[in-house]
Amino acid sequence: MAVVAVTAQCTSSISKCISILPFPCARAFSSARIVYSGHNRWSKIKHDKSKEDAVRSRERGQWVSQIELSSKQNGPDPNLNSELAALIAAVKKIGLPKTIIQKAIAKGQGLSESGKPLENITFEAILPLSVSTIIECQTDNKLRTLQDIRRTIKEVGGTITPTIHMFERQGRIVLGSDKEIVEENVMEMILDAGALDMEIQGESTVNVYTDPVETASVARSLSESSGMEIKGYEIIWRANPATQVDVGSTVEGSITLGNIIAQLEGEPDVRAIYHNGI
Repeated sequence: MAVVAVTAQCTSSISKCISILPFPCARAFSSARIVYSGHNRWSKIKHDKSKEDAVRSRERGQWVSQIELSSKQNGPDPNLNSELAALIAAVKKIGLPKTIIQKAIAKGQGLSESGKPLENITFEAILPLSVSTIIECQTDNKLRTLQDIRRTIKEVGGTITPTIHMFERQGRIVLGSDKEIVEENVMEMILDAGALDMEIQGESTVNVYTDPVETASVARSLSESSGMEIKGYEIIWRANPATQVDVGSTVEGSITLGNIIAQLEGEPDVRAIYHNGI
């Protein structure tokens, strides 16, 4: 009887407490998934930022490659190399740090910032999402670079394996226009200049592909005949179309690949990264 009395008293107390709550009592537990407000919007923001960062990084890489190429072909002194002087002025406007500019000029001469000779090393690897990549490095300490890049590839979930057969060595010229680009007109123009192929990016940018040894001459020809701005040119590894992997169709794929490339680009000896992810 004592136990029943206590239970009845507790039940009565709980009922009184519930009766004075300022809102109706609701079930405390639910099997429904919690959706946080703004989650999808934040995913979109991260996706957009990842794409913007990738574009910005690629554009800076193109400028750096062009500075290296100009330094190699026409000399490291901007007072005697007008093309190099123009490039330095252009990259300063987009905020490229002075140290990176100096490093690019030195690399064009095959030297490190300290003046030591640089050695070229190329890595081939398969990254997560089955993305094939070629990583070009320049270093004054080969052993250190081999250890660092191999470790980073392993950290991001990649595997060192031959991939170069999935790519072709080509020159790439980036053209810009203040008008909407008509593909038929541009194609005829670039073929007349001796180019091999082209890709239109957005409404005002064209990537033109050439034989590597003809990159500079085709760029000069297009500069004179097209009326379009030469934003940059470089020698690259271009993925064969048949080997391309679609990773950009999902937010997760884009972010994953963007983060992997960013981690690899963070290695100080990495000069360029080419992959077949689209």
